[in-house]
Amino acid sequence: MASGAEGQGAEGGSGFIIDHILDHHELHLGPFHIPLPHIELFGIDLSITQHLVMMWVASLLLIVFVGLAVRRRRRRGVPGGLFGSCVEALVLFIRDELAVPNIGKEEARKFLPFLLTVFFFILTCNLLGLVPFASTATSNISVTAALALLSFFMIQLGGVLHNGLFGYFRGLIPHGLPVWLLPIMIPIEIVGLFTKPFALCIRLFANMTAGHVVILSLLGLIFILKSYVVVPASVIFALAVYMLEIFVAMVQAYIFTLLSSVFIGMAVHQEH
Repeated sequence: MASGAEGQGAEGGSGFIIDHILDHHELHLGPFHIPLPHIELFGIDLSITQHLVMMWVASLLLIVFVGLAVRRRRRRGVPGGLFGSCVEALVLFIRDELAVPNIGKEEARKFLPFLLTVFFFILTCNLLGLVPFASTATSNISVTAALALLSFFMIQLGGVLHNGLFGYFRGLIPHGLPVWLLPIMIPIEIVGLFTKPFALCIRLFANMTAGHVVILSLLGLIFILKSYVVVPASVIFALAVYMLEIFVAMVQAYIFTLLSSVFIGMAVHQEH
């Protein structure tokens, strides 16, 4: 009996970390667990989960607050309030520092709405995960894979629209390459098309998951060791990592958008 109790205690020590990171069919709001609808269509699980709810919340917040900022901008001709000024500054930054330098002034207009949507959506999801009783949708690899898949399609679309279907795929092979190297280079270039979005997916997923694991591990030391001695150190270090996570949330949104614009630019301007 004693060994069983110790096993449960050890499992509970790390169990709450896994429970916080994984997706659930219930909405966990502190001590309250709200069941979410279970939907299955043609054998495919389309149930509403906690991370899906967080994405809905992020989308709703963006529609409401960014919509209000845009409306005030159009009405007054200048940004309205601090939030409106911040939104406009971020939009101009993404346009002038990411889209235009990497894609080109003319082509950037086509892809700027996508880049802005991806940036603000990832940033909102990342910051929502730092709110008590909320969860981070971008720590779900299915979410980051879907975002990376969208970037993949935009990369191919940019290349095809600018170079043509045949011209784009022909441009994947370097000019002047010896014929005998084609059997080697063609598979490498095809694999390269998929490794770029794969890197986007794993980078965002790993960084957002790692921060939460560190914070929960530091706080979990209090309950695992069952000692008040570690409380000050655990709380101080957890708070420091939490503040760092706010910075990481912004950086990861920026990096995803930056690399997406770089990859789109590489597909559009294959001659460079």
